[in-house]
Amino acid sequence: MTSEKPSQSMKPATAAKKLGIYLPAAPQEFQDNPISRAEFNELQSNPPAWLSELRRNGPHPRPEVARKLNVSIGGLARGGVNEPLTTAQISELLQNPPQWLVAERATQAAVRAEAKRVKDKEKAAKKAGR
Repeated sequence: MTSEKPSQSMKPATAAKKLGIYLPAAPQEFQDNPISRAEFNELQSNPPAWLSELRRNGPHPRPEVARKLNVSIGGLARGGVNEPLTTAQISELLQNPPQWLVAERATQAAVRAEAKRVKDKEKAAKKAGR
C-alpha cells in the first residue's frame, strides 16, 4: 500500500475561470481534458502562445469584461452585454462610453466608496474599543 496521493485535477471550465479566459475560445484539447494541478501551474508560469493571445485579445469572459470596464456583472447585463467581448470591443466602449456604461461605472464607484466607508468605520470602532 503506497501513501502516494493521486494527482488533483480540475475541469476545463474551472481552469478557464481561474486563468481568466473564455473556455469556448480555448483549443479543443484544453476544453476536452481535465487539467492536473501541475499542468495548471505550468500554464500560469509559462503560458503557451494561445493562452497569451486569449488573455491579450480575447474574447474575454464576462467577469473579465466587467473588471476591464470597471462595472459589475449585473451592470453588464443591464447594459445588454451578454456575450464575451474582445479587447478591441472593450477599448471601443471605453473610448466612446454609451450612457449605460457611464451610469454603471458611477454606480460601481458609489458602491465601492460606501464599502470603504463602512470598513473604515468598523476599523475606527475596533480601535476605539481597545
